[in-house]
Amino acid sequence: MATIRKEQRRDSAAREALLDLCLGDARFQKTSERLRDGRLPAHGLAFVATERDRVIGTVRLWNVAAGPARPALLLGPLAVHADYRGRGMGGALMRHAIAAARQGGHRAVLLVGDAAYYQRFGFSTEATGSLWLPGRYDADRFLALELAPGALAGAHGLVSATGRLKPALSTPVNRSPQRAAPVAHAA
Repeated sequence: MATIRKEQRRDSAAREALLDLCLGDARFQKTSERLRDGRLPAHGLAFVATERDRVIGTVRLWNVAAGPARPALLLGPLAVHADYRGRGMGGALMRHAIAAARQGGHRAVLLVGDAAYYQRFGFSTEATGSLWLPGRYDADRFLALELAPGALAGAHGLVSATGRLKPALSTPVNRSPQRAAPVAHAA
């Protein structure tokens, strides 16, 4: 039986392998990736589905602004291992992520995806007509869900990343306490 839980550091390699398997290198070319690149997911809003400690699904939410000073989340990517598709795992991950976002006080979620799939969760193009993304995208796939009524009313402009930056890989992290240099003693 599969379990959905918050993503942990130890899930990183398995999550990346799953995304490579499901989406390939094309995922790095997507417009949404420009909003995720160099950022951390929204605090507490990265989830994995596991079965017997194997990561079989993943979804993350990211902090963005839906135009000037309009906080929102960007959902994606959503991926489920091919062996588990058609069993409702993608839907379960979506419902879990949306509920967690709502519980966390977030007001709106944006995504780029298949409208036919995401409309069952309440997503539509209704609130995205005056918003745009950095780069090329199909406007019919740019969808929004208001978690609070009117959260995107009047929203217009460029969607931009606002989330926490990833620590630079070149920045050394000292995990051990500083030790004083040994003092030479006279003999």
